Amino acid sequence: MSFWDHLEELRGTIFRSVLIIMVFFTVGFFLKERLFDGVILRPARSDFWFYRLLGVNLDLELINIDIAAQFFTHIKVTFICAVVIGFPLLCWEIWKFVAPGLYENEKKTVRKAFGMGAILFYLGIAVGYFIVMPVLLYFFNGYQVSSTVENTFALTSYISIFTSMVFLMGLLFEFPSVLAVLSHFGLVTREHMRKFRRHAIVVILILAAVLTPTGDPFTMLVVALPLYLLYEFSIMICKPAPAEEVEEDAVSE
Repeated sequence: MSFWDHLEELRGTIFRSVLIIMVFFTVGFFLKERLFDGVILRPARSDFWFYRLLGVNLDLELINIDIAAQFFTHIKVTFICAVVIGFPLLCWEIWKFVAPGLYENEKKTVRKAFGMGAILFYLGIAVGYFIVMPVLLYFFNGYQVSSTVENTFALTSYISIFTSMVFLMGLLFEFPSVLAVLSHFGLVTREHMRKFRRHAIVVILILAAVLTPTGDPFTMLVVALPLYLLYEFSIMICKPAPAEEVEEDAVSE
């Protein structure tokens, strides 16, 4: 294909991707009550499964202090949900665009990576929604510098934490699928991952501290543990190094 033919294919891919997002956005926009009361604001209620499991009561009060905040919050959250729901279709569109430029053995690897990436994305979303988000809400709601200062949270603050934590966890769970592709091309091996395990643990702890700036060790552990398990899973799916390379590393050590 010529450059202009590739450009035409890219234009079609972008158009169909935007159309997919717009379809889900339109549906979600008119299901406002079900979207917010049934999903987005559910972790702020005491009947959420996490609080019932621990036997705790969460009395979280949300307020709106900006005239247009609720409208723009509706638009922002609906758009993000449209991307999340349409993620497998978006991956399919990207795959159709890149597949003609790959060899057969490369197609097999990248196809598996796309499939695994979609599953891991939703798994990360679930971890962020059902575990990380309620832990953060419970901690922040119970934290006070003084008993005279009551916690009342703004809607925009809640939505900001919700979208960043849940969506970000979904993106972080894409790590193994990326490594699977890199391993196929020989850029990363199982031995390399094991060799740098200690360094990875330090990076994971730092990342968990950045994502949960509460200073609470329990909250950091809740975020760091899934990321560490992802690293171990990545070691399992990476290809081992050639025998010659392993022998050279053993001699050098």
